[in-house]
Amino acid sequence: MEALLASYGDSYSDSDTERGNPSNSGINSSSSQPETTNLPLPPPPLSLVNPPNSLGKYNISSINGSLSILIYAHQLFAVLPTKGSIDHHLPTGQPSRVRNFPHVEGNYALHVYIPVLIPLAPKKELAQFLKRVSSILPGIYVVDVDVPFTSLRKDDSELEQVAFGREFHISLGRTVPIRVHQIDSIVAMLRQRLQSQRRYWIDFSKWEVFVNDDRSRTFLSLEVTTGGLLEITKQIQVVNEVYRLHNLPEFYKDPRPHISLAWLLGDVSSSLKRVVVEEMKRLSVESSLHKHFFSCKFGGIHCKIGKKTYKICKFSGE
Repeated sequence: MEALLASYGDSYSDSDTERGNPSNSGINSSSSQPETTNLPLPPPPLSLVNPPNSLGKYNISSINGSLSILIYAHQLFAVLPTKGSIDHHLPTGQPSRVRNFPHVEGNYALHVYIPVLIPLAPKKELAQFLKRVSSILPGIYVVDVDVPFTSLRKDDSELEQVAFGREFHISLGRTVPIRVHQIDSIVAMLRQRLQSQRRYWIDFSKWEVFVNDDRSRTFLSLEVTTGGLLEITKQIQVVNEVYRLHNLPEFYKDPRPHISLAWLLGDVSSSLKRVVVEEMKRLSVESSLHKHFFSCKFGGIHCKIGKKTYKICKFSGE
């Protein structure tokens, strides 16, 4: 993959703390070398750049030429190019993602999480809520895809597909860098301690606002406050034990399990909370209050290291 990225003139890395600002690429030839004419490179093969988590026209297969590799890097590394308008939903000057730790050659990002898929029924209600929030705070973006909600407000079906048509996650530990020699030990220990789990229901029952550690991003999330909270908390404690044995930073002292649906640049938590509270008050007048927004069944624990995902647990009786 590194060779492919190099050949297409990109130098992105894949962590969550560095700013990934794409730079004008090109191969600097030595002054002693004769100057040659740079010929345009062909686009990468579709089998390589077409990811399994398809989002329709947001896939890079719709982009031609060497710019394709920039979007491919975005989907792999969650970095969005800021030069030019690549799609009518991706405006010029979009802020780039920020890492939580610097990229170091030979390090792999570790993330332990519960995968979550939002059922079809609640998507319409969630979409309408986020449309109203984005009309008041236009600088709000879809998590991971990084498409502004303002560009999706005219088409409800497109909004539901782009904003909710993929896998979300409940983090059970911090995303941290590890070395290659730690991989087998971490995976084996997680599997040993979490090998047998019972299925349970997870209720997402509250809109909540979170800010990342360096206060560079504000997230609008759905929090687990009732069903599933006890089980998830116990799983976080197990993951903390494994992290501690590998000298890795543990999770937050008082974890609040959630999935993040949208983000804004900087710490705008006060403004976002105010908008969310007002919208919830309006909804409580228009309709009866929800006990929860949606529920899903616990479907396992995944451990993603670099680009590889490991399934951690099996279910009792299966």
